[in-house]
Amino acid sequence: MHRTLIYSLVSALTAGFSPASEIEPNWESMAEHYRVPDWFVDGKLGVWFHWGISSAADENRPNDGSHYGRRMYSPPPAGKPDNELDMSETLTKWHIERYGPLEEFGYEKLIPLFKGEKWDPDALVGFVKDNGARFIMPVACHHDNFDMYDSSHPWNSFKMGPKRDTLKEWKAAATTHGLKFGVSTHLYWSPRFFANARKYQKPGTPEWSLFNMDYDPRGYASQDSWNEHWYARCWEIIEKYDPDMFNNDCPYPNERTGKGLGVKLFSDYVNRDLAENDGKQTVVFSCKDGKLDRRAFTYNLERGSSGEIQSEPWIWATDLSGGWFYRATAVNRMSIPVMVGNAIDAISKNGVVMLNIALKGDGTIPDTQAAYLTTFGDVLKTCGEGIYGTRPWTTYGEGPLEIKTGRQGENRKNYSQNDIRFTTKDGVLYAFVLAKPTADIVIQTLATGGALKEDITGISLMGSDEAIRWDRTDKALTIRLPKQLPDQPVIGFKITK
Repeated sequence: MHRTLIYSLVSALTAGFSPASEIEPNWESMAEHYRVPDWFVDGKLGVWFHWGISSAADENRPNDGSHYGRRMYSPPPAGKPDNELDMSETLTKWHIERYGPLEEFGYEKLIPLFKGEKWDPDALVGFVKDNGARFIMPVACHHDNFDMYDSSHPWNSFKMGPKRDTLKEWKAAATTHGLKFGVSTHLYWSPRFFANARKYQKPGTPEWSLFNMDYDPRGYASQDSWNEHWYARCWEIIEKYDPDMFNNDCPYPNERTGKGLGVKLFSDYVNRDLAENDGKQTVVFSCKDGKLDRRAFTYNLERGSSGEIQSEPWIWATDLSGGWFYRATAVNRMSIPVMVGNAIDAISKNGVVMLNIALKGDGTIPDTQAAYLTTFGDVLKTCGEGIYGTRPWTTYGEGPLEIKTGRQGENRKNYSQNDIRFTTKDGVLYAFVLAKPTADIVIQTLATGGALKEDITGISLMGSDEAIRWDRTDKALTIRLPKQLPDQPVIGFKITK
């Protein structure tokens, strides 16, 4: 996109837009005024959809780290043994053998293979809603600079590949099913993403813009032309699709080299919402910048975890496919029971769960991923009372499994019946056992004289009519093992006071 077009697009998109004066384009003002809407904190579960060009590459390809377009441009040195090739060299070698030389079959040649011929957004949204989701968040543009909507950028899904405005259709389906609609952009990575592809591009070709040839792959963050281009592309999504949530899954133009266009976009997004809703915030802005004041945004703790209750709502985002984008050979190293336990753990600590589904190139959900969602959905059908609309209790819980705070360190270890997590709502306490118990359940936190000051008047097993026997002493609350347990990896008790 030429610079004059960038200016005209920004001007057109912001014409007549007078944001509320509450939030200034700086992080201090964002921290002072940003408020997470209740629908997000109450909803607890969203589904992220990664779907794009690489979804349609041969499903039996070697590991591409979900970055096919970046890794396929690394031909190995002549004579280098296969067992010494790194991930990128292995993929490039495979790509050349499967599709042909890079000069003849570049990343753009995969687009005609990306057809989405079985993609049914209404059915997909209905499926995730039936399994407990309260919002969806499809990827609008991944690192590969390909827009999944009818975009001013020429490389998009409306003109190529599926030839459908997927964001428009995702939103329509979300509206039909009463779910909130979010979008995720990864655009800021794209000039660097295609650094190794540059030597295969020719001036004057349509591919020039796909591979970001007008921008320095190392110094683009300091290029005004790029930062303005990024702002225009993102603002177009906001204006055209009016998302309830905007996730910036990448860096952004900072205050030092990018003239603050990042925080300007984010504050403009929230201010736009405030202006349209009489000063009440109804949208969520999330990103992964852990250095920011957590009051200024909603922190996306991708593939991470929290060891304690966080003062601000946050997102535990994980991938059900094992590779973010579909690949048949990908393996999710987190078991289904552990995923469910991790989700309850996050919720007990003021987290909201975001589960990524990697659709196949044809637009369908692989059975292996669906199994994760349906299992969690069964737990939500049984125990949803203790999850939706709840808030953290005085303490998140107890148990031997140590959960550490930080990104890229999510738990993959099995929980035991001694790992307990709490939530609360309307004066009721809920206790979740993060593994199916085989003996009486002992909860030391709920001993008399402990964290729960009130008397317990009753305990019930959610999803069961069985009368529950229990004893409370100054050592612990002991719940006798029920005769019958729901066939699910986590069970929940309702404790009334």
